[in-house]
Amino acid sequence: MKYFVLFFLAVMMVSCYEVERNCSDFKTGHYFSEITIDDALFKSEFNRNDTLQIETYQGKVDSSEVRWINDCEVIFRTINPKNRVERKDIHLKILTTTDSSYTFEYSYVGEELKQKGTAHRAN
Repeated sequence: MKYFVLFFLAVMMVSCYEVERNCSDFKTGHYFSEITIDDALFKSEFNRNDTLQIETYQGKVDSSEVRWINDCEVIFRTINPKNRVERKDIHLKILTTTDSSYTFEYSYVGEELKQKGTAHRAN
């Protein structure tokens, strides 16, 4: 009986834990992002408002239309795609937030492979 009570208490404590997500705090602003793919770190800088995101990556500027599905999920569509890959929309989901950053996962719409990254609010 003693083990059952301990097990029950442990389950109750785990089920009460919920990751805090204040996604609406990150819908607009100036950010830096970091994504690690195959042990390589990729960094970019971007500005986002309600309808547009302008990103600088490796000295190149790219603009995307922004469409929020809900407070924590957004779809990006490249405004002037130059190839077939850029024509694919990107789905991004905010997983966790802090006061100055968020962790996210993203993928091309309809594809299974997801990548994770972190974005930090620029000062």
